[in-house]
Amino acid sequence: MATYKEISGTNVEVVSSDPTNPVTGQVWYNSTTGLLKGTSLSTVGSWSTGGDLNTARRILAGAGTSTAGLVFSGDNPSSFTAATESYDGTSWTEVNDMVGTVKRSKGSAGVQTSALSFGGYDGGSNLSETESWDGTSWTAVNNLNTARRNLSGAGVDNTSALAFGGYITAPTGFTEEWNGTSWTEVADLNSVRSGAAGLGTKTSALNVGGQPAGTIALTESWNGTSWTEVGDLNTARSRLGASGTDNTIGIAFGGITPTNVANTETWNGASWTEVSDMNNGRDELGSSTGVGSTTALAAGGQTGGSILADTEEWSSSSNVVQTLTTS
Repeated sequence: MATYKEISGTNVEVVSSDPTNPVTGQVWYNSTTGLLKGTSLSTVGSWSTGGDLNTARRILAGAGTSTAGLVFSGDNPSSFTAATESYDGTSWTEVNDMVGTVKRSKGSAGVQTSALSFGGYDGGSNLSETESWDGTSWTAVNNLNTARRNLSGAGVDNTSALAFGGYITAPTGFTEEWNGTSWTEVADLNSVRSGAAGLGTKTSALNVGGQPAGTIALTESWNGTSWTEVGDLNTARSRLGASGTDNTIGIAFGGITPTNVANTETWNGASWTEVSDMNNGRDELGSSTGVGSTTALAAGGQTGGSILADTEEWSSSSNVVQTLTTS
């Protein structure tokens, strides 16, 4: 049988305390505890604290990832904002404001360099406005067919997106597709709702949670043509965040039940699994939509009536120190 040195090219290191930043696969002997230890890669995932927003706000929209994020709009709470901020994985930088009506409760899609904002509420009326972000500035483009607020979105950039659900004078199931130029009405959701979370792409999306009256756990999957009800969330909630590449993989987090929750669940294409909670339970947060579930971003929102500026980053791959046994 090969020895550890023959496999790794070095002897097992003897240390008095565990290394602070061990790499995946590293093995050492802790002389203080008398234990052989090593690291392995965990895919369970966890939330870590990131840099605060420059403008604390709730009911904001977001796009991108935990290392390249974007948030825009919202309220704080007596006034609405058009402020846009860009995230580099460490800190937020104020960039060009939105150009249309100052608003909140918008739908969103895309990434940090190519995003779309649609719908919303200006304090008196629902909006149909759509704005396109090119990585530097916002441009007003063609409106939604149906003005609404508290709607969900999915899509990978500002040329391809899906808008669904929301609130008109009551929750709705309306769905519209964006082709980079205009919106087209397509098949409605099976269950009307507002305050749900969206994730995925224009042809492969999920709509998660929300409220027709009280909070619900319903999940619907979009295949590019129609919606199908699939596995429910373990925790019914609305005004939550979500992220994921398509309708087969995703993550949902935060929300209100009606109290603020930190619950996080991952989706495998068939069912939701409860995983590590957020550090700070919140609702009405900004989050990514059409990006991977391994690098989700949560920013702002509210908890217990307090408006938040804090950011959390999700990572589903991290080193875990384990005690090793020999035989």
